[in-house]
Amino acid sequence: MKPDVGTVLDVVAGKLLVEIAPAVEAGYKRNSVALTGLLLGMVREEWERGAARRVEENAALRALFGRAARVVTDSGLRARLESAAATREQSYLISELEKGNQVLRALLIELHAHVESLATPQARALEDEIWRELVTSTERRRFALAPF
Repeated sequence: MKPDVGTVLDVVAGKLLVEIAPAVEAGYKRNSVALTGLLLGMVREEWERGAARRVEENAALRALFGRAARVVTDSGLRARLESAAATREQSYLISELEKGNQVLRALLIELHAHVESLATPQARALEDEIWRELVTSTERRRFALAPF
């Protein structure tokens, strides 16, 4: 038998929430068991979407950087944006995708600061695009089970 990680997490979370938590004395211990069950549900959701979310976000950031390179006035930043826009995933391991995402997000912060210093219509449009991506990025991370 090959256990499916998502199924295992669903079963364990369900047992904690439906069977174990109600059987534990009321108070801190019961709340702790219930919270653990909810967290396992969130881990299951992230397990399912983790790679896809990071690949999607990294691609969106690279595309944004490609468009942004035409607007920035700093030649060094422009070169880094063009370089980042041309990169692709080298691995689909979550840890590697996350490292790449952190590099891209750090560049996004630098880009955003630069764009805020420019007083052109193209800079305002790019700033709006950056904010839209930040909102979309937050939506990608939203969990179905919890309001975090």
